[in-house]
Formats: sequence, structure tokens, C-alpha cells
Amino acid sequence: MKNKFLIIFFISLILSGCVGVSSKGIFGTGVSVAFDPRSVGTQIDDSIMQKNLSARILLLDKKYLLSVKSKILDGRIFLTGKVDGPEEKLKLTKLAWETKGTRSVRNDIKIKEDFNFQQSAKDILITSQLRAALIFNKNIKATNYQIDTYKKKIYVYGIALTSEEKDEVVDEAKEILDVEDVIASIILVDDLRIQKD
Repeated sequence: MKNKFLIIFFISLILSGCVGVSSKGIFGTGVSVAFDPRSVGTQIDDSIMQKNLSARILLLDKKYLLSVKSKILDGRIFLTGKVDGPEEKLKLTKLAWETKGTRSVRNDIKIKEDFNFQQSAKDILITSQLRAALIFNKNIKATNYQIDTYKKKIYVYGIALTSEEKDEVVDEAKEILDVEDVIASIILVDDLRIQKD
């Protein structure tokens, strides 16, 4: 009974969300479509992507309903909220990248835990060292990557233009002092292109 109620609730939520596009804009800000700098087509595409991503996040785990929020603007996905571990954050990032029409993903999801200043300082140092290494490496487009470090494990996710660039990013991460493991979720540009039927 409870599951049927939830399914009906979410279907009505998804269907009612389509009505608000013309009067309130995608984010419910009260801005009319006429004043939105995006084209109407882009607004509709963003709305469809938003519903698709929200449904897929919910299917992954119901607990994300309240703990994870997503916004889409011009094909760019922004994720916020809190999860229990870095593996969950990585899963949500992959899910966002797999959404049709995605141009970029900004993952600002935080990991819940008791604060440990010493560990946090080490992780921040590792992240900044890798960020600097990527910026100074002329074979890597550093802006295509997001880096998270959690307990000396580096999580790198983003888009590589070539497989050589992907390998270089992983190599740079492995060279950072005190790093115990590198978990890469790097997708090649060719894998993201929409194929014609």
C-alpha cells in the first residue's frame, strides 16, 4: 500500500512539474519564459533532463529523495546534498553523466561523518597538489575534471579528450605523495556523443 502511494505521488509530481515551465520557469523563481535567457527548447530539454535524472536517482535509492538535490541549466548538472560515503557520490556522478544531453556535471555532494581536522587537511593538500599538477600539464584539460580526496584515496571524475589524456590524469594522481589509491571515473568524449539511429 505504501509503495503504491509513493508511485502515485511521484507520477503526479512529475506530470504536474511540466505545467510550471511556462509560468514560473524551471526553478520556480517566478521568472517568465520571455525573460529567461535560454531558448524555450533549451528550457524544455532541461526540464525533461531534470525529471529523468530525479527519477533515476530515486530508483537508485529512496533515501536520496531528501538528501540529494539536482539542478539542470543549459545541459549542465549541479548536484548537492550529503551521502554516507565516497562510493555513493561517485555513483551519483556517473548517473548524472549518463543522463542524455548532459554537457557537464558539478558534484558538490558532501560526505557525512565526524569531522577530523588532521585527515581533512591531508585530503585538501592531496587534492590541491593534483589540481596544480593537472593545470600545469599541457596535455590535460584540467577544467574537465573534478577531484575529491577522502582518507588518502583520490576520486577523479570527468571527461578526457583522448585515452592518452585519461592515462596521464591517473598517472599524475598516483605520483602524489601519501596517496593510497586512485579511483577514476573518466569518460572519453567519444563515448558521450549521441549516436544517430
